[in-house]
Amino acid sequence: MSIEAVSIEAKAAHELMATLVTALDLGGTFAFALSGAMAGIRRRLDIFGVLVLSFAAATFGGITRDLLIGAVPPAALVDWRYLAVSVAAGLICFFWSSVIEKLRNPVRMLDAAGLALFAVAGTEKALAFGLSPVMSALLGMLTGIGGGVARDVLLAEIPAVLRSDLYAVAALAGAAVVVGGNQMHLPIVLIAIGGGLVCFLLRVMAIRRGWHLPVAHEGDLPASPNGS
Repeated sequence: MSIEAVSIEAKAAHELMATLVTALDLGGTFAFALSGAMAGIRRRLDIFGVLVLSFAAATFGGITRDLLIGAVPPAALVDWRYLAVSVAAGLICFFWSSVIEKLRNPVRMLDAAGLALFAVAGTEKALAFGLSPVMSALLGMLTGIGGGVARDVLLAEIPAVLRSDLYAVAALAGAAVVVGGNQMHLPIVLIAIGGGLVCFLLRVMAIRRGWHLPVAHEGDLPASPNGS
């Protein structure tokens, strides 16, 4: 194979990766924006509060990822599509929340979808920027959980990642599948689908079956200095 052919193939692979990351990012943005907006509506926020929450939940993970890998300014702040998608999702929830509420546990399902899309996109982008497999998986997990953390903090709640059934673990599992597939040089699209499905299904099963990591029981806690 000639040098020119190799160069063309490498360029095509790079363009496919960039397109895939953007598509996953926008999909995750929409899912997390819906999740954030529905959480805001349940807390009786006004339309401005709902839109702020939808944008924060939709973009915080991606912005954090881009800052850490040096992809500045972050895509969510320079590409109008991220703002448009998050605002559209917020408006859909604000005016048609009753329709969305008819879905089974909508906020958690949308959150699981956003978690899967962002975990895969974050891992793929980290790999594209030359990070090691381990750090790419960790950054993919961080991308996935960032939006949920921002949403919960703005609502003055303990972040779901610290208390939910297999939240960060599901994101890390999906990211690990992406890294493993990349190491085996599998097709990029196949890797993304596999990683996303692993994350989403693990999170959904954890919600429905109540799977969670061990927590400390009150009897295991040390006594305080005043004896209480």
